[in-house]
Amino acid sequence: MNFLSLIEAKREGRKISPGDLADAVRQFTDQKIPDYQMAALLMAIFFRGLDAGETRALTLAMRDSGEVLKFPADPRPLVDKHSTGGVGDKVSLPLAPLLACLGFRVPMISGRGLGITGGTLDKLESIPGFTTQLAPDHIVAQVQQIGVALAGQTATMVPADRALYALRDVTGTVPSIPLITASILSKKLAENLDALVMDVKFGGAAFMQTREQARELASSITSLARECGVNTRALLTDMNTPLGRTAGHWLEVREAVVCLENRGPADLQTLVVECAAHLLVETKKSPNLAAARQHALACLASGAPRRKWDELLVAQGADLAAFQKKLALDHTAPEVVELTTGDRAGFVSRCDARTIGEVVRDLGGGRLTKDTVIDLDVGVDQIAKPGEVVASGSTLCRIHARSSEEADAAGQRLAAAFDLSPEPFAPPPLVVEVI
Repeated sequence: MNFLSLIEAKREGRKISPGDLADAVRQFTDQKIPDYQMAALLMAIFFRGLDAGETRALTLAMRDSGEVLKFPADPRPLVDKHSTGGVGDKVSLPLAPLLACLGFRVPMISGRGLGITGGTLDKLESIPGFTTQLAPDHIVAQVQQIGVALAGQTATMVPADRALYALRDVTGTVPSIPLITASILSKKLAENLDALVMDVKFGGAAFMQTREQARELASSITSLARECGVNTRALLTDMNTPLGRTAGHWLEVREAVVCLENRGPADLQTLVVECAAHLLVETKKSPNLAAARQHALACLASGAPRRKWDELLVAQGADLAAFQKKLALDHTAPEVVELTTGDRAGFVSRCDARTIGEVVRDLGGGRLTKDTVIDLDVGVDQIAKPGEVVASGSTLCRIHARSSEEADAAGQRLAAAFDLSPEPFAPPPLVVEVI
């Protein structure tokens, strides 16, 4: 295969055959194609796209680049959830143990942060001792035993996606519908799922800026997943405002635990329950969404998912005593500074997720290059949300930083992320459409 000819073909808008796409994935995974050439092909795909057949071929080639999970027969359905990424999006953390307690098996293969969005694996690695690197047979055994595992791609499982994922992050080729579809589904198809729920975000801090783009991506994913035998639904959710009241890896883990204790922010709990409810209906464990929501809420309130969370941590090597000690701390970053309303008062009418995400990234919580070492303790918490009333001197957010200078610089930028209105403000709905 002449790889240059593939770059030229896609640059000119021509179709690449399934065989050539499979060869390209195989050779890149075997490190026979340099990063700069694959980056050129990714950029050509970004501008020229892939049709449905090319996307399917790329997805299956990525899935088949390594091992797939093989589970024994079991009445518990195999399910998972995936988000296209957003600021403050920690839904997977409370959702996974909740699903296990609802009678599902959850082999959740997650990724790292892309752009200004935080990755589930990065969040989990802020937990003392927790390991996300599990061999495929370990994932299967753990899921069979406790119902859930949270892991990343190993060297033997979907290695093509791991390599392409990192390269896309630093070449400006993240917001491509066929590339996102292939990345997500290559991992999910390798899990041999019965059902999948997608959280496809749109807005200022999402890869899909508009609802129309999100709908296109959701349709691409759900159509291909169903074609491959996985019952799939997608929720289109707003990402102009951060989800929950925290953004930053350890801060989001803390908030996930609060959610598991049934004390979490309303928007976070709503999305966790909604994802669980759709999976209950998809697998015919509940007759309708109303009954499914009640089932999920009752399970969350029972405390069983919180206990399952601790069981999950122990199973993946976490030091539970150190985790509980860290949870009890108000902060773990060296500096914490409050951003207040000053002499202003009114109703929060805007809380810009993009600005907050960019600030968290620049505080050290995100990657600027493929090799960036992220700071797991920095971030923003106690975020005031649209629709809330604030008095003069009220907290708009707290900044967790490595130094007072970085905290002050972040505060100047974050001040522009919030708008106040003298009139009551009704925020838009979180879930706007189901595909």
